[in-house]
Parts: sequence; structure tokens; C-alpha cells
Amino acid sequence: MGLTARIRTRDGWAVSHAVVTVTDMTGAQVVRAEADEEGTVRDATALAPGAYTVIVTAVGYAPVASSAIVTASGRAEIGTVTLARQGGTELPPPGPWTVDPAHSSVGAVAQHLGISSVHGRFTQFAGSIEIAPDEVGKSRVEAVIRADSIDTGNALRDGHLKSPDFLDVERYPEIQYVSTGLVPAGGTDRWTVHGELTLHGVVRPVDLSLAYLGTGADPWGGTRAAFRATAELRREDFAMNYNQVVAAGIAAIGTTLKVELDIQAVQGETLPQA
Repeated sequence: MGLTARIRTRDGWAVSHAVVTVTDMTGAQVVRAEADEEGTVRDATALAPGAYTVIVTAVGYAPVASSAIVTASGRAEIGTVTLARQGGTELPPPGPWTVDPAHSSVGAVAQHLGISSVHGRFTQFAGSIEIAPDEVGKSRVEAVIRADSIDTGNALRDGHLKSPDFLDVERYPEIQYVSTGLVPAGGTDRWTVHGELTLHGVVRPVDLSLAYLGTGADPWGGTRAAFRATAELRREDFAMNYNQVVAAGIAAIGTTLKVELDIQAVQGETLPQA
């Protein structure tokens, strides 16, 4: 006898703070039950046979209402109820996530001679993500990049990029990013991350255009979420004004830099030993 239900997000994750309210045809409340850590609701209240309205609510999610028929057994088996984030937004399960450098990349692209691009990447970095359980906009991202880990595939060029003309890695060994806010940017998987970038000793606001690519299990018993983010920086905003002008006034190196991030994050505060 009683009520049973499973409350899940669209990605199949448990909503542990969901509340199920059952009302009879007069609108009177007959059951109010909370989900456990597994998103499961079990209530032993005996229900008289008849028609009822079931309302499922959770902070940060759009409420769902449906009808239920209780048979002579006195049971109301609601089954699985899927909740959508308020405003249609979806994110991984709340809590801490750790960026996995072995399965992530931090890249940058600069224009060369006005006709082609030079691609580089940073090979040493770390980051953490905190998904807020109630207000998505309060989620946080922090990352630290070793400036001297720049790799463009050319030792001479890499040495120049590490020099005072550009990154000046002796004086500024780390590049840091700390988010200050998160807002939807269209659809259920697009976001704008507001934050501050510390580069070459200068702190500037930088927005990331973020796409959430999904969440799934990994072979080591963990759970991973994938993201792709892009941004565009102006070198002069970070006091990197070096340039060499070649024929016809064309700059050897472009003044803007495109940043491309492909990130895998593992649920939890530490990475698995894999």
C-alpha cells in the first residue's frame, strides 16, 4: 500500500531534494513525501481507490503535474517522473568536478602573416568545477595553467613566446581563470561563463562561450562530463604589445588570440587512479 515514484533529470540523474504532493479530487492534500538520496519516493499512507493529482516539485526545476488512479490495492505506482531544469537549462549533477588534463586540451590560435594560423596548446593545467544544486548561475569554475607549458610544435617559436615579449614566464609563471557567473545562452546546452582571466600579470574580464556535451560513465567506475568552450582575447589587453611588421604593413602575428577548450571533468574532488 502507499505511494512509490522515482524522480530523475532528463539525463537520468536522481533529484534527491524532490517533493511529491498528492491531492484528491477536492484539492485536499492526502500525501506529501520527499525523495531520498537515490531520488526515490516511498510513502506507506493508505489511499482510497479513486483519481488523484500528483505534483512533483524541486528547487531549480520546473514542476510536473499528472493524474494517477489508485486501485483497490491502495497503491499508487507513479513510475519515473522526469524534471527539467527551470527555464529548460540542463547541467551535470550538482557538486564538485575535477578537470582531467589527460583527456582535455587547452588550445590557442593566432593569425600568422595575415593568411594562415598557428596553433598552440598548453600541456600543464588543472581545474575544478562546482555545479550549484539550486541556482545554476552560482556554479563556479577555476583553472590554473602553467605558462611555460606552451607548445606550438617549434622550439624556437616556443622560446620566443615564453620570453618577456609575450608570456614572460619567469615573472608570470601561471595563467589563472576564475568564474564570476553563469547564464544561459540559448537552448538547453549553451551557456556564457563570466569570469576574470589573469594573464601576463594583468586581470581582465573574459567571457567563455560554453557548450555542455553530455555526461556518462567511464571505464574506471567514475562519471564524466564533457564541455567545449571558446573565447577571443586581444593581446594588447594583457600588455603583450610585441609585433613585427612585414611587407605592406601586415603584422607577422595577429593581435587577437582565439582560445579553444575541450574539457572532460570527473565527478568528485579528485581524479581516479587509472
